[in-house]
This record gives sequence, C-alpha cells and structure tokens, in this order.
Amino acid sequence: MLITDKVLQSAVLPEAALGADRYLSSLTTVSDVEVSADLQVVKVYVSVFGDERGKEVALTGLKSKAKYVRSELGRRMKLRLTPEIRFIEDESLEQGSRVIAILDRIKKENEEKEANGQGDDQYESSNQTEEDEEWEGDDDEGIIYVK
Repeated sequence: MLITDKVLQSAVLPEAALGADRYLSSLTTVSDVEVSADLQVVKVYVSVFGDERGKEVALTGLKSKAKYVRSELGRRMKLRLTPEIRFIEDESLEQGSRVIAILDRIKKENEEKEANGQGDDQYESSNQTEEDEEWEGDDDEGIIYVK
C-alpha cells in the first residue's frame, strides 16, 4: 500500500504533491509487522530515513491515516473483525547504519596507521614479553606451556 496507494504516499510525503522528488526527501519502509494473538491489533514498525522534519511528517501522516489503512485492509481481507492499526517508529535500521559507519571509520583509521608504520606491533610485543615472564615464574607440575 505504501508503494501503490496515492493517499498513503501523500500522507508520508506531502511535498510530492508540490512536485518534490519523493525519493530524495525521505525513505519510508516497513521493517516489521506484529499481529496480536486475537488478531485485534496490528503493530506496524516503520523506519524513516531522512532528516528529523521528514521523519516527523512521515510518522504523523501515517498515524493520521491509520483508520484509512484499516478500512482498506477490511475491503481487501476477509476477516470477521478488521484489526486496529498502530504505526510505531523503528530506529533499529538507522542505528545499525550508524554503527556500520563508525566501524568503517575505525577500520579506515587503523589501515591508515598501518600504512604509516604506526601499528600496534610495539605495544603487542612489549605486552607479550611481560606476560611470558609472569608465566615462566610459575612452578606448576604437570602443566605444559606452549609458546
């Protein structure tokens, strides 16, 4: 419905009616849907990629069209009772992309250090000799130490 329904598209991105490119302003995706055991409530987790204003507009628009979505589902599905629709913001995809960006930045910094010859080899070798000295002082019988 997010892809084909014009009412939902205008609710998620009202600027599209003014001629704005709907793919550049914000991107709205359904990340998960949970249905209660009694089929009375449907929680739709929505991820919105974009700026804070775009997120707020998209979520407000979707929440305002919850009754419309419920009536459309009632027309399309054969259920005794049409479930209540609740749109909930899901930030897990955005948080995941932030974590990946941080990890990529750290990897790039480590590669630059290795390229400049400033690796952690000196720290590792001095730390390793201290650990070896600690182990050599132990007189445990029956233990075989492998170096």
